[in-house]
Amino acid sequence: MLIGELAKRTGVSQRSLRYYEQQGLLFAERDVHGYRRYPPDSVRTVARIRALLAAGLSTDVIRDVLPCVVGGDPIEMDLCPDLVRTIRRELAQMDARIGELQCSRSTLAGYLPG
Repeated sequence: MLIGELAKRTGVSQRSLRYYEQQGLLFAERDVHGYRRYPPDSVRTVARIRALLAAGLSTDVIRDVLPCVVGGDPIEMDLCPDLVRTIRRELAQMDARIGELQCSRSTLAGYLPG
């Protein structure tokens, strides 16, 4: 399918689809006219990418995680040891950011009267 059809079927902009391709998350072949042709399973791949982005993962992490995704909706993963380490590392980084935000919030709230 062409990029416009994939965008329509997934609700994702063509610009985002090109970005996913640039990041190595989505793959397309070029036809004789240079148009991107996506395989039918690209719809599910885009849904997986969107779900992983919504979970707070970066495209770099998604590139590593995506091959382990086996389910559709909801996402299921083949939890190999490398993937477990990756998810634990991401959770630890999120916890650290949450802690920093809580400190910032407390400081900012302290500027308000009583």
